[in-house]
Amino acid sequence: MDMHSDNEYESALRHLYEKTLILHDAGLFNKVLYFYFLDSLAHIDYTLGIYSFNYQSPKNIMSGEYLRWRIDEEKKGDRVKFPAFVNWLKERDPKRFALLPSLWQMIYDTEDPASYRAFRIVLDPDSRQEVPANFFYAVIDEFFENEFLKSLYEDASLGILFQTFIAEQKP
Repeated sequence: MDMHSDNEYESALRHLYEKTLILHDAGLFNKVLYFYFLDSLAHIDYTLGIYSFNYQSPKNIMSGEYLRWRIDEEKKGDRVKFPAFVNWLKERDPKRFALLPSLWQMIYDTEDPASYRAFRIVLDPDSRQEVPANFFYAVIDEFFENEFLKSLYEDASLGILFQTFIAEQKP
């Protein structure tokens, strides 16, 4: 099934698909941060897919199945601690929190109403409006900013902060 030719979300989806990690060794990223990085991209992809394709298109069905699988995966190991880490960072280091991709700030901040609903990104649960296409360009670009990607390495700033958070959680 083709994308709707007049759909403004098509180009946002292409914008995501044109990104690359070729300059980074994702194998050296902090495993939890990498999981949530890919998880966010999957939610962006799914939301844009719903806006661009028929809901029952194979692309959306496959993406939904993949996201259902990830529900169990996020409960493994230190992955379950990531939402608390984001809120810890907000309290402990607001400047560093502000450097996180805005999607992470919105979804995981316990005071923000944004969430993943049926795997879609929903910024305001009381609104029936689609998320504006320009929002997706902005969040995609944030996830692929070089400084952010460099911070995901195990021995880099965000990786070290996550390890500090984990160490502080242990009795």
